[in-house]
Amino acid sequence: MLDTQYLKAKHNAGLSYEQYLATGKPNQVESWRKVESQVSLTQQQKDMLGGFVRSMKVLFLSGIWCGDCVRQGPMLSGIAVAAGVQGGGRISLRFLDRDQHVDLQQQVPINGGHRVPVVIFCAEDDHLVGWYGDRTLSRYRLMAAAKLGSHCPLPGGPLPQVDMEDELADWVSEFERVHLLLRLSTRLRQKHGD
Repeated sequence: MLDTQYLKAKHNAGLSYEQYLATGKPNQVESWRKVESQVSLTQQQKDMLGGFVRSMKVLFLSGIWCGDCVRQGPMLSGIAVAAGVQGGGRISLRFLDRDQHVDLQQQVPINGGHRVPVVIFCAEDDHLVGWYGDRTLSRYRLMAAAKLGSHCPLPGGPLPQVDMEDELADWVSEFERVHLLLRLSTRLRQKHGD
């Protein structure tokens, strides 16, 4: 069960972005770095993330080899960095390898399957807010446009910038949604007196 103690322990066991990349093979790390170099938040997105007043803990359940994780991991890292630079570190992002955390993987199925990535959002006090995965709406739209055929981008494959921007915007919106949920939470408003 995803209770607060379990989620706290998983967050504490998680790795930073750099620590997680260090677990990969050189070609895998290169793929992540390539995407990382394409991640570019707009000033409006940075300002919004920097304006967060509630903290959140985020777990990125991943496979370093996974094409969707290769794309989305650097995006989430960029979002957390932007919130940290301007927002006092309101997003505590940790990476967990799904093969080393099978117990967690089994508790967050997507459409009845154990897929990656899965992003788990928690409040500052480790209460579960929700989980999201394995792809964003813009990514599914691209896949549908390709006639619903089998499609899994290979790590290191070309990523059109407009597609990256759309997917990044989906993630920024999801972080904003979670932040607003936390900001409007009666429990947290009472705790913080706001």
